[in-house]
Amino acid sequence: MAGAAARVQDAETLLGKLNTTWHERAGYAFMAIVLAHWAEHLVQAWQVFVLDMARPDARGLLGQFYPWLVKSEALHYGYAIVMLAGLWILRSGFVGRSYTWWMIAFWIQFWHHIEHALLQGQALFHHNLFGSPVPVSIVQLWIPRVELHLFYNGIVFLPMVVAMYYHLLPSAGERAHMQCSCALKLPSRKASSQAA
Repeated sequence: MAGAAARVQDAETLLGKLNTTWHERAGYAFMAIVLAHWAEHLVQAWQVFVLDMARPDARGLLGQFYPWLVKSEALHYGYAIVMLAGLWILRSGFVGRSYTWWMIAFWIQFWHHIEHALLQGQALFHHNLFGSPVPVSIVQLWIPRVELHLFYNGIVFLPMVVAMYYHLLPSAGERAHMQCSCALKLPSRKASSQAA
């Protein structure tokens, strides 16, 4: 009984609500942020690989109107923090297989955040690593920045999609442990066979 009382008390905090009664809405808001960021990188890739723009001129959609956005390491680091925080804050709303995949995305994003912290540090201290003329991350030594960010966004996004699949379509055991309304309400096989 103490465990149930603790869960009810936890559900009354902001963090608790974000993982119970507000989990579905919080998840949609977080996914909107993630997809908007993806769109920026996809536009930039389109500019580089399809429109054959020079990489410094390929600034995504917002960067065309606000060029400083692309050049601001603080903005990129800020997004890495928002992404990391969103993955961490919403994690306890996931159970079973969805939790495992969500945490895989979190740990990959944690590394991505380290890479952005290195870039931010170089911009702040005006000292680039490895004798590079511009701030450079570790993996960027082997993979150019446009491709690297597509890669990082992909390997974080893929386990998020798998997590959401299992979260929206949980097993019966997982559904029993969920405290949010995210799971899809699918007609049971019994009900659909009776309707036929």
